[in-house]
Amino acid sequence: MRLDRIDLSILDHLQRDGRATTVELSDAAGLSPSPCHRRQKLLEEGGIITGYVALLDQDRVGLPVNVMVSVELAGQTQEMLEAFETAIQDLPEVMECMLMTGASDYLLRVVASDLGTYEEFLRTRLTRLPGVRGVRSAFALKRVIYRTNLPIKRPGKR
Repeated sequence: MRLDRIDLSILDHLQRDGRATTVELSDAAGLSPSPCHRRQKLLEEGGIITGYVALLDQDRVGLPVNVMVSVELAGQTQEMLEAFETAIQDLPEVMECMLMTGASDYLLRVVASDLGTYEEFLRTRLTRLPGVRGVRSAFALKRVIYRTNLPIKRPGKR
């Protein structure tokens, strides 16, 4: 699906306000409501819009600790990678998991309520996943930037 200026306007507005009404979206995109709604549905059906969520304040829900975790597997066979990727899905503390190049096989972002909770998660769950040989943790001291909006380009904007 090729995105035009109108699609990009709709996407940009929805990234800033996922609860925007069709009228608000149509104003942002310069369309009347009915065609704008059709465009939004096409973006959903095309898999470009994958869902709508409420963003929560991590501190206020009692999960202030962010840990970046490098995971090294015992080997990089397809079976071992698939086993790890399947097992990691069952750990809700893992907010992101990326297959990496370089010294580690995976990089995770893990949230926890405190250091003790993270230690228990590490000892009793993460290190017991299939193929895990080593884990290195780095604790975030402060979040400097947190974005959920992708930097999509709109014609005429920088």
